[in-house]
Amino acid sequence: MTDNHATDTPQAAPVPPEPAAVPEKPWAEVTTEQFKMLRLAPLPVDRTTGARPLRFVQFGRAERHGPELSLLRLDIQLPGQKVRKEQNQLDVWVNHKTRHVTLGSEHGLQIEPLNRGLGRFLMAQATAWAQRKWSHYRLEGAALSNKEALQKDALDRRDHALRTQGLDVEYADAQKLKGQYKEVQVSQLLATWNGEKVQVVEILEASEMLQLAERNLQELDVKLRQQEEKISRYKREDSGLRFTIACLIAFAVFQAGLLIWIATHR
Repeated sequence: MTDNHATDTPQAAPVPPEPAAVPEKPWAEVTTEQFKMLRLAPLPVDRTTGARPLRFVQFGRAERHGPELSLLRLDIQLPGQKVRKEQNQLDVWVNHKTRHVTLGSEHGLQIEPLNRGLGRFLMAQATAWAQRKWSHYRLEGAALSNKEALQKDALDRRDHALRTQGLDVEYADAQKLKGQYKEVQVSQLLATWNGEKVQVVEILEASEMLQLAERNLQELDVKLRQQEEKISRYKREDSGLRFTIACLIAFAVFQAGLLIWIATHR
């Protein structure tokens, strides 16, 4: 009689299903196509961000639309200054299936130059665009970057900018490292910015500014030539006076010498 012993064979561990690939968003290489000039008003020197002189920057935008997604891409270009790819760009995605709107990327909105009102301006442009067609959609909430928490002034500026756009900012900790803004209906957002800091300059206004600048330069050139002529005249008069003084000195020396000679030869 033989005993049949069942041998335990190891079972292969079940292979977890591969996560579904997240489809890439379209229009990754879209660049802005419509441009306007922005005037950044001169402001007092800020103790954190430094000098804030008068500046002109270029504001660009591009739109793309599909059956499932729409995209608004906004950017700020600085003449004579390069910025990183993730800076000065705001993407607004509209998902028509879920009826949700999302702002920006995981890097957040990074603006250069700081503290000039450009962040609020871009947010206002994005809000106005979304409200024209999809005011009944909802803006998705999102986590906020914690790098601003290192500087109270930067944190206050960011939170003020978000709240003025109608977003509700909240924090899960006292150190304000874990912040987020809540989901809200697009119609409840506010498309406002500080018009004293950032002004849109239209083509006609820009041409008038250039004409005025050219006229001022011509006037300054005329004044400069007049001053140069005055300086040249003063130089000629100064040379004549120097020659006259030299002659008088020579004559005075001659007279003194003559008097001395007469006095010693009597």
